[in-house]
Amino acid sequence: MSEAVLSPIQRLALTSERIWQRHTPLQRLLRFAVWLAIVAAIVQSARHVEIIPEFLYDAPEQMGDLLSRMWPPDSAHYPATVHAALMETLHIASLGTLLSLVLAVPLGLLVATNLTRSRAVNLFARILLVSSRSVNSLVWALLFLAVFGPGPLAGTLAIGFRSIGFVGKLLGEAIEQAPRGPIEALEAAGAGWFSRIGYGYWPQVKPAFWSVVLLRWDINVRESAVLGLVGAGGIGMVLDTAMNLFQWNRVATVLLAVFAVVVVAEVVVTQVRKRIL
Repeated sequence: MSEAVLSPIQRLALTSERIWQRHTPLQRLLRFAVWLAIVAAIVQSARHVEIIPEFLYDAPEQMGDLLSRMWPPDSAHYPATVHAALMETLHIASLGTLLSLVLAVPLGLLVATNLTRSRAVNLFARILLVSSRSVNSLVWALLFLAVFGPGPLAGTLAIGFRSIGFVGKLLGEAIEQAPRGPIEALEAAGAGWFSRIGYGYWPQVKPAFWSVVLLRWDINVRESAVLGLVGAGGIGMVLDTAMNLFQWNRVATVLLAVFAVVVVAEVVVTQVRKRIL
């Protein structure tokens, strides 16, 4: 089509420059509002934290003095008290993880909507899982300390009840995301509820389940190391005692032992996952 037959409006449209915009004005306004809200939240948080500038200026000097007191670590302190407390920490993490599995697996089955068709039961199980996750392990430890007194029992129960929500939620989500093909085949063959779980859902969710269990045990090893700070057993009690007595060489020994255990736990979990999954 030649330019002679084009209307003036068409010629203007061809000659005018087109401006490409990534976001609409409304989207730019919303993005600006989000960034403004983030900046306001940061400023408001900084005002309420009450940071003292004098302490910030003096922090490098104080940190250097503390590290000089912690070096060299008191390795002679390890066989006497640190080793036994470290093993107790691992036992707390392992038993707490096992306890969480016993309680979380039934809740994970009940919270899965494609397996349990009752909304009331789903809601009840979900409330229990949310309640477990919403309470920190230190708070759980304080609650059980009031009931059972100081010791590893309170720490084990705290780790177990804290882990229920984590394991149950991820197990329920894995069940809900399982393909329906094998389940429908079992239902057509007249399989019962437990048979559908054992032969239909379990082979599909088994890799995710063991991955969640190993990850939770790894997390529990880290969390159980600090429960002793409130009297719930483990290496934290030794660390708290050494800090209260200003025995910084022994504090360094405890911290190095905790670091070594965390690294070993990470390696063990990685190797087990490679062989199981």
